[in-house]
Amino acid sequence: MTRDINMVDLKGQYRALQSEIDAAVLEVVRSAYFIGGPKVQAFKENLGDYLGVKHVIPCANGTDALQIALMALGLQPGDEVIVPAFTYVATAEVIGLLNLTPVMCDVDADTFNVTADLIEPHISEKTKAIVPVHLYGQSSDMEAITALAKNHNLHVVEDNAQAIGADYTFADGRKKKTGGIGHIGCTSFYPSKNLGAYGDGGAIFTNDDDLAKMLQKTANHGQSKRYYHDVLGVNSRLDAIQAAVLDIKLKHLDSYHAARQKAAAHYDKCFGDTPELQTPVRAKNSSHVFHQYTLRVKNGQRDDLKTYLQENGIPSMIYYPVPLYKQEAYKKYWNGKELPATEKLSDEVISLPMHTELDGETLDFICEKVNEFFRK
Repeated sequence: MTRDINMVDLKGQYRALQSEIDAAVLEVVRSAYFIGGPKVQAFKENLGDYLGVKHVIPCANGTDALQIALMALGLQPGDEVIVPAFTYVATAEVIGLLNLTPVMCDVDADTFNVTADLIEPHISEKTKAIVPVHLYGQSSDMEAITALAKNHNLHVVEDNAQAIGADYTFADGRKKKTGGIGHIGCTSFYPSKNLGAYGDGGAIFTNDDDLAKMLQKTANHGQSKRYYHDVLGVNSRLDAIQAAVLDIKLKHLDSYHAARQKAAAHYDKCFGDTPELQTPVRAKNSSHVFHQYTLRVKNGQRDDLKTYLQENGIPSMIYYPVPLYKQEAYKKYWNGKELPATEKLSDEVISLPMHTELDGETLDFICEKVNEFFRK
């Protein structure tokens, strides 16, 4: 295998869309509508149609999306927000920045996502919101989580940065896209995401008209009318060039998912008879769009496997090696009790290359080297 192997192949994806993207970016430059304008409006409308949500509020990045969502809910310092302990730091970061209290709960060891049963013991009279993270590309069990939230009068803010386009199926057969199930949904358009920009970007979703007005106001300096500021806000915008790129890529998002699912099926087949590995478990009520293909290495050799793959020119990543509550910045929120699934996953998970441009030869080489490691 002589070609380079990448975790994400943005160059290859660009080449397939080069003429469309070049023309769209040039159109923005010629129009001089760099902030706002028709490209941003078109993307808002098209993304809303795709997700089946009434309101889309673009913003500068996924972390801003989470912060704006919590600001718009009017939470007060000291209010508690329940988050998974096994996730990227941004989910808890914005809670701390707003002088709220992140309460970290365990996740399901098979799907990597929070469940209503794991959330419920952490609910107190101070709890005001739940932030389920749809990790690696599939939905948390949103029907149970939203029912729990309703029973306790809590807000639900979906962190959909890794699962945009995933379908959640309710018990009665209805389907909804992730991000449009809770009170508010948030996503990131970081370049490596399934729907990635050529810079940074994010968006917030809601079906609530009043929340939409507050989210829009909060993202725009707290103003609903120029120079009249009703609430404390922030300045968070998606620029027109990013919107133009995203609008083109949105048309291909389902085919991107199909390519990722095909690659995941290839991996599954290769590792199905490798006892040291657990392949990704698909939740029964969610499709999986495979932002990451994440294995569990069950014999304590995860780090050795990572080193072996690197020696053979194969990148891999560990998402995430340290539980949030053991991060130095978040220890003050920890009650001292370890969460068993989070601890185990932090020691066992490893993500292999996953993107839309993976071909059979590359996948076979990666699989060969992974299995070779366990046969040494």
